[in-house]
Amino acid sequence: MRLYLSSSVAGALEPCGCSPNQLGGFDRLAAYFRQQGALAQRSLYLEAGPLFFLDPAPHGERATQDSWKAEAIAGALGHMGFAGWAPGLNDWCEGPGALARLRERSKGEGLAANLRAEGVGLLPTALREAGGVKVGLLGLSAPQRAGVGPEGVEVGPAPEALRRSIEGLKGQGAQVLVALAALPRGEALRLVEQTPGVHVLLVGKPFDAGEANDKASPPVLIGETLVVETANHLQTVGVVDLYVRDGAFTFQDAAGVARASERAALVGRIEELEAKLRRWEQDPGVARDDVKARRGDVERLRRELRALETPAPPAKGSFFRFTNVPVADALGRDEAVYRDMLAYYQRVNEHNRKAFAGRKPPPPGEGGQRYVGGEACATCHPGARDVWQGTAHAHAYETLSRQYKEYNLECVSCHVTGYERPGGSTVTENAALKGVQCESCHGPGALHAADPAKKGLIAAQPDPQGCVSACHHPPHVEGFDPVARMHKVLGPGHGNLDNWPPKKAR
Repeated sequence: MRLYLSSSVAGALEPCGCSPNQLGGFDRLAAYFRQQGALAQRSLYLEAGPLFFLDPAPHGERATQDSWKAEAIAGALGHMGFAGWAPGLNDWCEGPGALARLRERSKGEGLAANLRAEGVGLLPTALREAGGVKVGLLGLSAPQRAGVGPEGVEVGPAPEALRRSIEGLKGQGAQVLVALAALPRGEALRLVEQTPGVHVLLVGKPFDAGEANDKASPPVLIGETLVVETANHLQTVGVVDLYVRDGAFTFQDAAGVARASERAALVGRIEELEAKLRRWEQDPGVARDDVKARRGDVERLRRELRALETPAPPAKGSFFRFTNVPVADALGRDEAVYRDMLAYYQRVNEHNRKAFAGRKPPPPGEGGQRYVGGEACATCHPGARDVWQGTAHAHAYETLSRQYKEYNLECVSCHVTGYERPGGSTVTENAALKGVQCESCHGPGALHAADPAKKGLIAAQPDPQGCVSACHHPPHVEGFDPVARMHKVLGPGHGNLDNWPPKKAR
């Protein structure tokens, strides 16, 4: 029997797509489930922690599209045989009625044995059958931030709820017990240490906030309880395979959990080196011998990782395996889920195009300073314009248009110039400022265009770090080195490639 487990999805329908190798996406996860169908015919998909919303409170003008994204996530879950989750604070973002509708659309149960919450339809426990095995599911949750939770939700003591749930599920004939806990990790670990009886504990956050991605925690064993916490935002999915022999429901470790921390450390070092290699391979300032040496380091670490292979299963008795699977592009795409995701983007695009029609940017700055657009710059700097047209910056807006995202409030700010700046652009008013143009780095150019000889009206040599604070930062881009990447936007008429990168940065 197999359990698919995810922690703190928190409104992540898919990664933004701003850079390659980003993890996440319900279409990928659904494709993985389909691929594994023959191997894992008896499976349950479960989640712990915030599921439907990125943040606990609505995002003003973005509230409508966030609401529709929650619906899209619930619809994806409904395609995927979702069994249930322990909700976090974010799930109450739109109130109990909306949460009840999302729960119904997902076809999974909301489980929280220690909560009293009117109008949501939460259950303390649920009993599911997978391949003739009765699986008892229970949920525990503390949907609070700084001690404050949703109105009308009462949070009871989790230890008492856990004991009561274990007894009740065993009384119903449950053979495998799975606890879903939207609790602080330390509290969740103490609970199963003090109250044994659970086979698998999935930990998620009581709340999440912002786009920051977390790495998965290595699995641990607390007594006979396997504790799993995956990376948030659907970057990874935990896969627990339970092999039942002779009707025994005490599971031995055939996953090498005792060495999981050691493996996780090696994986982290490999990922860090590979990220550096991707940057260095595009940086003419890094010696090729250094790149070759670092590739050797990666291979050495991979050999060490292979030496920690999963142990052989025991000769007798039941056992478990565990794998943390990256939700990567290589998993493919489930077309049914993808079509629903695409319909969400089209719906948002059409709504925002009308809702924000005629939206004006803030008025021009002091002295009438405003953005004029790259074509105005090109009248005096045609060489720079020609270089720019060969860069990815020139096509940044087109990438949104191809995906029905040009009016998406999560995306547009980094794909136009002067977004919501004085005399700049907006989500709908950006005709002359589409793409990442000259003024994204050099600043608004109206005053410079009016008096080109006057110094200090634009940034002649912009600080490369400016693009990091604006757009090229996690989770959109990981480990971005603006100095190393500056050669991508330089060329005859726009900087001297022979002098880049500066010697001190080599």
